[in-house]
Amino acid sequence: MLIGEYRHTIDDKRRIALPVKFRRALGKQVVITRGLDSCLFVFNDEQWHSIVEKLNQLSVGQADARAFGRYLFAGAAEVAVDQLGRILVPHELATHARLKSKTVLIGVNDRCEIWDEKLWDSYRTSVEKEADRVAEKLGEIGIL
Repeated sequence: MLIGEYRHTIDDKRRIALPVKFRRALGKQVVITRGLDSCLFVFNDEQWHSIVEKLNQLSVGQADARAFGRYLFAGAAEVAVDQLGRILVPHELATHARLKSKTVLIGVNDRCEIWDEKLWDSYRTSVEKEADRVAEKLGEIGIL
């Protein structure tokens, strides 16, 4: 399970170091793709294949299923983790996430997310303001 928040820099070649705890869970090769909310999703092979299987079960006749599959797969890249624990973020993906020099890597259970630091700070602040309301809704359905 991936948890935590880590602040890192992305260098001029678009390389970013994965936190040591994440490296163990992600392995030597990862799949990086466009995420939601202007971040990037990083999966290990097992989690990626699980998502692929779930998406394969959706009907091609459903426009939303086709659209999301295209969004996820067209932006995906298999990336090796180098000896220093870094990954190379493809240019298109760095542009999608608006990555500058300061980034935040967060663990979200089965995936790592890469955020531009300013975008993450803004997003986190807005979510924190709504946390009580969201917790109440989750409590209504027995999650919390």
